[in-house]
Amino acid sequence: MNEAELRQQMVELARSMFERGYATGGAGNLSLKLPNGHFLATPTGSSFGRLIADDLSVVDKDGNYISGKRPSKEVAFHLAIYKKDSSCNAIVHLHSTYLTALSCLDSLNHNNAIQAFTPYYVMRVGELPVVKYFRPGDPQIAKELSKLAGKYRAFLLANHGPIITGTDFVDAVDNAEELEETAKLAFLLSGKATRYLTGEEVIDLKGTGK
Repeated sequence: MNEAELRQQMVELARSMFERGYATGGAGNLSLKLPNGHFLATPTGSSFGRLIADDLSVVDKDGNYISGKRPSKEVAFHLAIYKKDSSCNAIVHLHSTYLTALSCLDSLNHNNAIQAFTPYYVMRVGELPVVKYFRPGDPQIAKELSKLAGKYRAFLLANHGPIITGTDFVDAVDNAEELEETAKLAFLLSGKATRYLTGEEVIDLKGTGK
């Protein structure tokens, strides 16, 4: 896809996420890698439901502003992931209801916030490590994500929300949707006898792809 098509794709899928409640107000941000090696990102404070293709921000790999409206300050942690994960070509950061609620729980396993109970979670996301709390925009978030990038497809910022990667923008959005649905199911199953996937079943699924 060329840049114009990628801009339109970001606008359309962002609006779809907004309309389904995955983002509210000006919360969350998106990015993707352009064919020329630069990055397209949502502007600071922008709503997923009201993006304009020509207003989207463009930055280089070092975060230098090139065109469009000014990017979100959180673009720095997007770039940290891209630098460490060559397979990542798009990133979705949400403040979606169930994943954000999950990020606020005090008893999370920081190595994997959701124990696998569906094959789709394993195939699309795998594991969900937790990054300890830092205020939004803190440069330390990028440093912490840099340590994890390339090993995981998604991350959960404590008391903040999820970050999900993809091989392209559609893949990142699909992964984000599956992860939010998994978090919703986890809350629905809370306190109920749940059959979790065994270690052998998880290993088998990881070899099957999406």
